[in-house]
Amino acid sequence: MASEIHSIVMPKWGLAMEEGIVTAWQIDAGATIAKGQEIADIETSKIANVFESPVSGKVRRLVAQPGETLPVGALLAVVADDAIGDADIDAYVAKFNEALKEMLAARASEKKPEPESVEIAGGRKIRYLKLGVGEGPPVVFIHGFGGDLNNWLFNQEALAETHTTYAIDLPGHGGSSKDVGAGGVGAMTSALVAWMTAMKIDSAHLVGHSMGGAVALLLASTQTAKVASATLICPAGLGPEISMEYINGFIEMSRGKKLEPILQMLVANPALVTRDMIEDVLKFKRIDGVDAALKKMRDTMFPGGEQAAILRDAFDNVKAPLQVIVGAQDRVLPAAHAKSLPGNVKVQVFDNAGHMPHMEAASDVNRLIAEIAR
Repeated sequence: MASEIHSIVMPKWGLAMEEGIVTAWQIDAGATIAKGQEIADIETSKIANVFESPVSGKVRRLVAQPGETLPVGALLAVVADDAIGDADIDAYVAKFNEALKEMLAARASEKKPEPESVEIAGGRKIRYLKLGVGEGPPVVFIHGFGGDLNNWLFNQEALAETHTTYAIDLPGHGGSSKDVGAGGVGAMTSALVAWMTAMKIDSAHLVGHSMGGAVALLLASTQTAKVASATLICPAGLGPEISMEYINGFIEMSRGKKLEPILQMLVANPALVTRDMIEDVLKFKRIDGVDAALKKMRDTMFPGGEQAAILRDAFDNVKAPLQVIVGAQDRVLPAAHAKSLPGNVKVQVFDNAGHMPHMEAASDVNRLIAEIAR
């Protein structure tokens, strides 16, 4: 009987997430839902996002109340056939909550994966987070301008179920050295190659976002043996246009109220940008060397307010499977840049996403990455 009862629990979005708040249900008790359907809005200390059901069936009970703060793994809802009686649902919830107490006690003593650093050629340090164990080339996640390895909190753990995965901080970002060299896409690509060499990674499935997408494309076209596949998410380098309002605003705004509308340019739904996300960006920008690094990269990559590196011809030299993912509502890089690419390049457009489809449509993006990273 218990096998016919399915639990929907508070998800874990990234290593730092310990708890979340169901800010609103998008369904009612008694509704029949499908796997992958958006059923709730959840807010964490890092980001707010929609939550997609992991199961299909009839919602017999909504356990979590809107506004309630619950730990990761806590019971949110119960899905079961009508053949299951209310008393059995009551017993299931009680038993689940008892098991949760034991799980939380055990979790408190668990050692969690932590980012590490490795020295690359030239004496710089690159920070990275390794998750998962799998055969074959690892999956390497490469963030965009102003980002860091935490940008992949909805993606890395999902891919780590079947692959060895790494999320890295490029020079000038996160916990890596703030020396960005020449400051262009080529310099970032060279740093990625140096990191792969230091980590003894001969080949990898690259997943790059924005600037990281340009880095992945450049590497895939120039050192083909190092790239097993490439997923480019809202990649830079496909056309001259870029929002300098975003780039300059990210660099220059030093107060939360002024930075908030800049960060909201990243997503289709501005409610996804939380106060903690804003504060994390402000903390990053206060680190010594960050301001100079970002400005050097801006001046090198976007002279005159346009992208200096146009890499459309690079597709002709790519040997590995390659796909491009864009958000139709991208306000940083035009989604139209992904048009008229070579026929062997699979292009996926998410209508309800902006510049961060790997966060805004995480489940679908993770599925696309998994399909190409075989």
